[in-house]
Formats: sequence, structure tokens, C-alpha cells
Amino acid sequence: MTSQASAIAPYGTWTSTISAERVAAGAVPMSALMVGGTDGSDIFWLAGRAAEAGRNTLLRHHGVTTEELTAAPFNVRSRVHEYGGGAYTVDGETVYFTHFKDNGVYRMRAGEAPVAVTQPGQQRFADFAVDRARGRLIAVRELHGDDAHAQPGNTVCAIDLDSGAETVLVQGADFYSSPRLSPDGCSLAWLSWDHPRMPWQGTTLWLADFNPDGTLAAPVGIAGGAEESICQPEWSPDNLLHFVSDRSGWWNLYRLCRDRQRTEGLCPMQAEFATPHWTFGNSMYGFRSASEIICTYIDHGVSRLARLLPGSGKLECIANPYEEIRELRVGPGYIAMLAGSPTIPMELARIDFTEDGVEILAQSIEDLPDEANLSIPASISYASANGRTSHAFYYPPRNKDVQAPAGSKPPVIVIGHGGPTGMTVNTLNLKTQYWTSRGFGVLDVNYGGSTGFGRAYRDLLKGQWGIIDVEDCVEGARALVARGLADGDRLIIRGSSAGGLTTLCALTFHDVFKAGASYYGVSDLKGLDQNSHKFESHYNEYLIAPKAQADAVYQQRSPINHTDKLSRPMIFFQGLDDKVVPPQQSEMMVDALRQRGIPVEYVALEGEGHGFRKAENIIRTLEAELHFYQNIFGLKA
Repeated sequence: MTSQASAIAPYGTWTSTISAERVAAGAVPMSALMVGGTDGSDIFWLAGRAAEAGRNTLLRHHGVTTEELTAAPFNVRSRVHEYGGGAYTVDGETVYFTHFKDNGVYRMRAGEAPVAVTQPGQQRFADFAVDRARGRLIAVRELHGDDAHAQPGNTVCAIDLDSGAETVLVQGADFYSSPRLSPDGCSLAWLSWDHPRMPWQGTTLWLADFNPDGTLAAPVGIAGGAEESICQPEWSPDNLLHFVSDRSGWWNLYRLCRDRQRTEGLCPMQAEFATPHWTFGNSMYGFRSASEIICTYIDHGVSRLARLLPGSGKLECIANPYEEIRELRVGPGYIAMLAGSPTIPMELARIDFTEDGVEILAQSIEDLPDEANLSIPASISYASANGRTSHAFYYPPRNKDVQAPAGSKPPVIVIGHGGPTGMTVNTLNLKTQYWTSRGFGVLDVNYGGSTGFGRAYRDLLKGQWGIIDVEDCVEGARALVARGLADGDRLIIRGSSAGGLTTLCALTFHDVFKAGASYYGVSDLKGLDQNSHKFESHYNEYLIAPKAQADAVYQQRSPINHTDKLSRPMIFFQGLDDKVVPPQQSEMMVDALRQRGIPVEYVALEGEGHGFRKAENIIRTLEAELHFYQNIFGLKA
């Protein structure tokens, strides 16, 4: 709050320049960073187009210019494991990508239109590697049948670049990811895991040499298992296989020794050099040379950038302005990153090894709000149930043109992130600033079960989903009230997907929050099992209980079974094409609340899935949520 504020108005009623239209138009999703081109100096990434129904387009920065490579109708997006990722790869001047509409793989050379490599069908592809010597792509393939209720089959396959013929290289596991071809083309590494595990619980890293005919010799398990999560396998320029493992309790870097008989840790520390494998193609380290790794790691929820010398284990920090580094790639003489901070939106940054400073190549938000209107979060820790310590980012209300009446306290929105195995970060997000600039406080919680704080913290949610996460949100709200930062009579909780279950449980089984918003949230755990896709079809065995005990626990913990205890006003938002959390999950709760006369609103969105991509729907949901809170709490200027 500034002392020069020109107006006084109650919290929650402030006029803001950060409109819903600005939120929808200004935030361009950026992902899937890669480097390539003839000399490796080109930088590629995907940008989301909210005004084009959320289409993903491929961009390239070449020299001093940026160009769009995939014009409409092409949508560079994979559907493998439903969450996708790994939708393209680059080989010199050639790009290979999968098109969302037909699941086909396309080849695109510089200056030419895309050409189909495969025919449209029931197969989906992701996580490509180019096998030049054999004229083919290697990819994860997910093959769907005619029965929409049957689980698809997953393999690692080769796609002939001339005929489009598909040859299975690896099969037998429930899931695969990260096929990585050695620089000399002689070996392939990959990851696999089986039900009921999720990839952050236990995966196996495999290695096999190629036979003369292009098939693989008998694979050897290098690392991992049922209780060790391996991710991000990559080859150094001198053909040494590197990977990230949480065998120490933290996702740290390791490598396979040259004799292939043992592995060694490179820099053991209590920090995370990886994030959960929700999507393909994640990259948090790369090689400047065979003897130097550029990496980013998460330390207490904040990203650091560093240079690692594997020979000595020496880790040197690299100065930069960011607190979240989402993706990192290393090119000849430079680092490319997708990164942000509390005052910097997600942006594509280039750091040259021979020059000082950061070159900004693209920003997710070009029309930035006045920094005087930005709420800068404080990283806080607080006591939660049973002696736990929980972590969160607290954003106070801030608007340079308005201040609240003396002695008043703000309504606070507590957010439980999705996943639930995920994490919240503090990069500038206009959706958060939409609320703080109107006089709401926001508490964004990294509850027990979140990533970024080691495996023990992540495993707090084992068997405790709907309890630990809820307790940490409840105690976070109470902590703010105790510190004089929140109005205890106007506490709100909101969440999406898994965070929606947190929201519903908090409102059903606790009395701290006075209203809530659920974005495609889970209300019926048994229904989630019955309708879930393959990737998450056994996730609840970890989060809730093994199937033998599940029914009783589901009955006890699912909000839909306890609507008699829910008496707080709610608003629900639901994509009607959602295959992860189907619409009936929201509709059952809405119907139950209506029957009991509890104030409730339901916003159903045609053409939206698990997450809203269309600009008009982003606007509609934000404005509806704001009006709902203002009506419920009588917030009037």
C-alpha cells in the first residue's frame, strides 16, 4: 500500500487496470524449449494461442528475428498420457512434430510446408529422438483401440521416415518415457514403470545396444525400481549416460560410469534437480562440454542456476534475476531458459557464456502492469497439524491508487495447487495479481505432498490426500488471521483439479473457510477411479488406499458423500470435454447443494478439457468468480 493512495475503498472492491481481458490476452503459455539449427544457435519453443482455441504453435528465434513455423490449423501438441508434452524435436534445420487433431507425425524443413510422416490413426506419439543413421524417429507410442474404456498400450517404437512404418523396439511395461539415443548412435536409454506406481514413485532406467538390423539387444536395468524415481536421462557429448535419481531422498544428478558396472553421484545435496514427470520432455540440465554441466535446481521452492563440474563435484552459482527456471537448454556458447520471478513473467531468456547480462527473446506478458501495482509475495513457513511445517507464498493486497479503511483486514483467497504432486511458484502471474490489485490477499500453499522439498515431504501425502493438503491450507489461513493479515470472516479457498478436492474437503470437513471455488475439482474419489485415464488410473492407491481398503476410505473422504456437512457458498467451473475429471464430478456437487438451498453457481464450458485455453472462457470464469465473492460477502465500494 502506498501513502499517496488517491482513494479509500473496502478490500475486495478496488478498481484495477488488470482486467480479465488483460489476463486472458496477456499471458502466453510458453513451453517445450529446444535448441537446434545448422550450428545450434536457433532456439525453438511452443507458444499457446488463447485467441485460437488454445492452439500451440512452434516458434523459432534465428539471428535477431523470431518466426512462427506452424501456421493454423497445425496444433503442436501430444496427447500421450493425456497430459502430453514432448510434441516435437529438432534435427538441424528439420522439425518433426505431432499434430493434435489427427495425432499424426509431420516433418517440416526450413521454408517448406509440413509433410505427413505417419497416417492419422489411433496411435499417439511423444518424446521423439532422431536416429539419423537408420533414417527413423524413435518415440513413445500410445496405441488406442476401438473400445473407449480399454486402456491403451504403450511402447517405444521406431518410425521409418520414408514409409511411416512403425516398428516396436521396447514393450511389456505399462508406461515408457525419455528414449534417448547416445551421440554415437550405438545405444538407447529409456525409462519405464508399471501400475500402480506413478513416475515420481518408482521408475527404472534401461540401457540397450542396437543390433545391426536396428533392433535392440537385451536391455540392462541401470538404476531405479519400485521405490526410486529416475528421470531426465541424458547423454554427455562423450557418451556417458546421466540421470536424476531420488535415491538419497532428493532428486540429484548421477551418471553411469564408463565401465557400465556402477553409477556415481555428481553433487549430493538437499535440493531437487528435477520435477515430477507429468509431461514429456522436461529439461533441467544440459552439457556445455563433456566436463561441464549447466543445471537448475530447486532450493526451498526457489530455482537456482549453476555450473557443475562432474569431475570434482564443484557447483558454482550463475548470477541471474530469476526465482523459477522451468526449462533449461544449453547451446553452443549460451544457455536458453524459460524463467520468471515475482516481478518478471515467464520469459525466454538467453545467457551468453562470454558476456554479462540476460537477453530477453520472448515474454509471456508483453503489456506489464505498473510495478507499483504488483504484489510481491513473501515466502512463509508455518506450523501445521501434528507438528508439521508447511510452506506457502503470501501475496498482500496492493494497488497504488487505492487503500482500505484504517483498521480493516482483507479477504484472503487460499489456493491449493493441482497435481496433487506438484508445486506452486512465485513467478509473476496476472491471475494472482487480478485478485491482489482488487484488494484480496492470496496464500498459495505448497502443502505436504508438494514437490521442491525432497521425497519425504512429497510422501507426506501417501494415503493422506484430502487430509494433509487440507490441514495445511486450513492452518495457513489461521496463521494469516493470527498475524493480522486476513479477515477471519472472509476466508476463501479455491483450487483446480486435485486442488479442487482440497477445496471441497476443506469446506466440507472444516469450518474455517466461508466460501470456495472449484475448477474441475474432484468430489467423488471412486468415480475418479472409474472414469480416469490410464496414466492416473491407479494414482489413488498411493494417495488414498490400496484397492482392497479403498471403498471404505473413499466413502469417508469423498465430499460427495457428505454434502450434509457442506454449508458454504460455492462456485464450480467445469470443461465439458474433460477426460481427467469428468463433468459429473462437479455436477453431482452442484445438484446436492441446490437441493439443500446452499448458494451455488455452475459454469459449464463447451470445448474445454482439463484446464481452460480459450480467451473468452478465461475472461468469463475470472469475472464470474469475482462477482460471486463480492455478492457473497457484500463487497461494495
